[in-house]
Amino acid sequence: MGELSGGKAADASYSIGLKRIYEPADPADGYRILVDRLWARGVTKEQAAIDEWMKDIAPSPALRRWFGHLPERFTAFKERYTRELEENPACAGLAESIRERALEQKVTLVYAAKDPVHNHANVLQEWLISR
Repeated sequence: MGELSGGKAADASYSIGLKRIYEPADPADGYRILVDRLWARGVTKEQAAIDEWMKDIAPSPALRRWFGHLPERFTAFKERYTRELEENPACAGLAESIRERALEQKVTLVYAAKDPVHNHANVLQEWLISR
C-alpha cells in the first residue's frame, strides 16, 4: 500500500474486487458496495449484505437503457460511461471514497448484471484502479 502525501496515494495499490449480488456474500469480500442504480430482483437486504449503496456512480438511466446489455454495444458503452464518470462531480467524490477505503481494506463492487464481462461494474473497477 502506498503512503499518503497531500491527500493522494503514492504508488497506491487498491484492492477492488467484483461480485454478482446473486452470489453469496463472504467475509473475504470486505466492504461491499452495490453499484447499481436499481435493487436486484429477488434479493433481500440480508442476502445482499451490502455495506453501502452508491446509486449515483451507476450509469445514467438513459445510458443503461441504450446499452441494454448488448455485448456488441459494450465498447461504445464503456466510452460513454467513462465519460459520465469523468464529467460528473458527484462520481468524483464517490470514486475518492471507494479508493480511500480500498487502500485500507478490500472493497467489492457488487452488481446484478448477468454477463460477468460486459457490464458497468467492470468498467467502473478499471476506471477506479487506473486513475
